[in-house]
Amino acid sequence: MSADLRVEHDSMGPVSVPADALWGAQTQRAVEVYAISGRRMPGALLSALGRIKRACAAANAELGELDPELAAVIERAAGEVVDGRLHAHFPIDLFQTGSGTASNMNANEVISNRAIQLLGGVLGSRDPVHPNDHVNLGQSSNDVVPTAIHVAAAVEIDQQLLPALDELHRTLAERAAGWDHVLKSGRTHLMDATPIRLSQEVGGWAAQVAHGRRRAQAARDALLELALGGTAVGTGINRHPDLPRRAIARLADETGLPFREAADHFEAQGARDGVVEAHGQLETIATGLFKIASDLRLLASGPRTGFAELSLPALAPGSSIMPGKVNPVMCEVLTQVCVRALGNGATVKAAGMSGQLQLNVFLPVMADALLDSIALLANGSRAFARQAIAGMQADEARCRETLDRNLSLCTALAPELGYDRAAALAKQAWKDGTGIRAAARAALSTDELSDERLDALLDPRSMTEPG
Repeated sequence: MSADLRVEHDSMGPVSVPADALWGAQTQRAVEVYAISGRRMPGALLSALGRIKRACAAANAELGELDPELAAVIERAAGEVVDGRLHAHFPIDLFQTGSGTASNMNANEVISNRAIQLLGGVLGSRDPVHPNDHVNLGQSSNDVVPTAIHVAAAVEIDQQLLPALDELHRTLAERAAGWDHVLKSGRTHLMDATPIRLSQEVGGWAAQVAHGRRRAQAARDALLELALGGTAVGTGINRHPDLPRRAIARLADETGLPFREAADHFEAQGARDGVVEAHGQLETIATGLFKIASDLRLLASGPRTGFAELSLPALAPGSSIMPGKVNPVMCEVLTQVCVRALGNGATVKAAGMSGQLQLNVFLPVMADALLDSIALLANGSRAFARQAIAGMQADEARCRETLDRNLSLCTALAPELGYDRAAALAKQAWKDGTGIRAAARAALSTDELSDERLDALLDPRSMTEPG
């Protein structure tokens, strides 16, 4: 046997493991069998596994199921998984057994070996801390991994996505507040429509993000019910009756989130409807962000031949052949983030409907898709706020120029002249290349419509409010 290897044993026999690895036999088998993508389980999920193992060790000690000294060293080792210091010892491919058993055992072995190491023992000896008998006490992959998915995603939404949406909303609202005096053309069907204020347009985006924040909260809340305690098939075999309540209370205290034990453990392990629901909310957020970025890309198009009512910070050269070209790169970044999140949704839904009887066996890929969407939407929203929205500028002269030529100003004349006469004025203005005021003054006598009344009716500011 090479000095760089050690021999460990599991129920299937001996396995050679790298001498300095904290993982053990079952992890090593999984590494060799599941050589699929080179992608590992998300770090947030690994940290959640550490949280669960730490909480269960403490709860089992309180219940008299686990020696307090062993529990203490398991908690310490699990804490190093939580904070990421041991993530390098989780080498298993994302595409593995659908229950995530390989990764649950990876956590059990790493925590066991790290605890043994802290006690001055021999790696791989399983003495005095056994991965199954102690670290996995009262648990099963079938309740731990679903719990880890919920905990990881709820924490990431709470700590990453919600603050990012808050920042984007705040930045949009601040920009909108400074542009209440800027009048411009509205557009429907990409065609000229009645006037709006720039504050109303950008404020509409801010409102979309505010609704997105509420949806992110709903996504988080859909994940608060935990499967922990169901063990193998939902019956709770081989665990203390009070283990889930105590362990989940610790998870709640630690994260500040009101996690609770599943009302029905058979639903909690056989189905993944909570994950599907949560990701559905993320997909709605993605569609809203896509719309905002697409609108901004249109309004900033140009600078000479587009709408050019807004301008974005110049972040990078836009072309390898056209000198001086600058592109709306952050709009493109965010829309790519959004379509990736929508693609992840297809994965989540297909996986969510594919559980069989007492267990869904698509857990790793569901976890990866859900956590990927959360991270992308959080990072994309934050970057969009800082790199695009905070620095965008309004071209007030351009807004006024396009508004003055807007034929839909005739809408304000319809209550006074009737729809058909107002429409005729718009057609005449288009034919003559003039504005609505000039067309009206040419067609109507001052007795019919005085200059003062015409100016009042065509005041674009008054058209931006009801009545």
